[in-house]
Amino acid sequence: MTQRTHANRRHPVAQMYAEEFKAGQIDRREFLARTTALGLTAAAAYTLGGLGAPAQAAGHAQRGGTIRMQSEVRAHKDPRTYDWTQMAYVTHGVIEYLIEYNSDGTFRGMLLEGWEANEDATQFTLKVRQGIKWNNGDDFTAEDVARNIERWCDKAVEGNSMAARMASLVDEATSKARDGAIQVVDSHTVLLTASQPDITLIPGMADYPAAIVHSSYDPTADLSTLVGTGPMKISSNEVGVKAVIEKSGHEWWGDAALEGGGWFIDTLEIIDYGQDPAAWVAAAEAEEVDVFYETVGDFIDIMDGLGWQNSNIATGSTIVIRPNQLAEDGDGNKIYGDKRVRQALAMAVNNDVCLELGYASRGVGADNCHVGPVHPEHDASVGRLPYDPAKAKALMDEAGMGDFEHEVQSIDDDWRKNTTAAVVAQLNDAGIKARHTILPGSTFWNDWTKYAFSSTNWNHRPLGTQVLALAYKSGEAWNEFGFANEEFDTLLAQANSIADADARREVMAKMQAILIDEGVTIQPYWRSLYRHSAPSIVGAEMHIAYLPQAYKWSVAG
Repeated sequence: MTQRTHANRRHPVAQMYAEEFKAGQIDRREFLARTTALGLTAAAAYTLGGLGAPAQAAGHAQRGGTIRMQSEVRAHKDPRTYDWTQMAYVTHGVIEYLIEYNSDGTFRGMLLEGWEANEDATQFTLKVRQGIKWNNGDDFTAEDVARNIERWCDKAVEGNSMAARMASLVDEATSKARDGAIQVVDSHTVLLTASQPDITLIPGMADYPAAIVHSSYDPTADLSTLVGTGPMKISSNEVGVKAVIEKSGHEWWGDAALEGGGWFIDTLEIIDYGQDPAAWVAAAEAEEVDVFYETVGDFIDIMDGLGWQNSNIATGSTIVIRPNQLAEDGDGNKIYGDKRVRQALAMAVNNDVCLELGYASRGVGADNCHVGPVHPEHDASVGRLPYDPAKAKALMDEAGMGDFEHEVQSIDDDWRKNTTAAVVAQLNDAGIKARHTILPGSTFWNDWTKYAFSSTNWNHRPLGTQVLALAYKSGEAWNEFGFANEEFDTLLAQANSIADADARREVMAKMQAILIDEGVTIQPYWRSLYRHSAPSIVGAEMHIAYLPQAYKWSVAG
């Protein structure tokens, strides 16, 4: 059965979600995310929730033209090891995705025509869209889908964060896909069998490291030779300078299969103006760019004043300023191995001050557990350790670290640098010695998971437990905290197997409490995201999770 089948045969768990949504137990976006992840179309999910019809894309977008986007241009690597969305913007016109996540919370099939989950979310039947060709002429089949999912499951590949998203398909003993977990039923059908109920499996396939590569893929090859299913080619990718993506002549399946079609522009230029937003504004004033990757801080008002279109959305995007529990000093002692030290760091910082000074108050405060109001599983009764600078200093002294100077590292941009500076200032105000080291992006991102104490931005994820699996589960590629807690890992697996929102909230409360009590991170606020585009640009709205969807963009006639 395809994704469309569910319009006529509603999944019983989807019915339960509809009841929870109507009772106010889950919000609109969570309802749409959960039901479409089970296989309902967006239209069916909207109907089930009594929401009317989903918004439709413009029917006749202008074709042709070039759009110039301000964004960092980073070095290419194997997509399953992508750790920043900017990498995917360069390649997404060539190597595409099985599933798309949209800002309203819905998932829709791309290279997959649809999918179906059984009642306990342990089996997922993926229906591969037929008639798609790779740009070298090969047919795109179920074998390609199965091979890519198997690649994602390989935990032995350094930096492969997709393994965390596919955890229910992975054999922990071999660190590879479990025997029988991925089965090719026929040329257009793949059956996935999870080791336990897993409502995050489909959402994980929509994240930016999940780009689908050909069997011949070589991450060291020149990007101009990249084999994919999309209609674009990468003419150049000069790191730190500029990337050019243009039409290749390959006929795109989406024009026939997707309502409204897409890839209207002939060329997308991605231009790197560095980390200083003032340089971006200067480029906009000089009419050198048409779209920002994002707009931050006081520059939002400046761009409004220039008359550019302002697209914004409330999200689960955030920043963490975290100690790494595995970091050692010169004598082999774990600097942040003592819970009292970590608790002291958290208690010395007023998160609202970080929001005001770091992000111009364009968001809402958070409680240092990376779970919040944007996640319906969030338990609001679980609060942060109290802001108490005197107690923080006493704890630091008690742990024998009263005279230690903490080095906190950040990138040299606007809001991340400013937020980190606010943390460092408050630590010093509490009598805890700290200094702020600012690094250029070309240096900072090389080993971002390994710094002893640093700040990192994290994107929104559709489901509340997804970021916990990526960032805090023991041993995962993106676990920059050095956090390993068996009880937390067990609760996380339990939460991902529970469909009922209230029951999930009870488990989430326990995980929140563990993260807070262990002082794992200072996670001070949730961000609203902003993007500005020139008046002539159509469809370049800010995505809730920064996901690249330039195929929807066009230039007004």
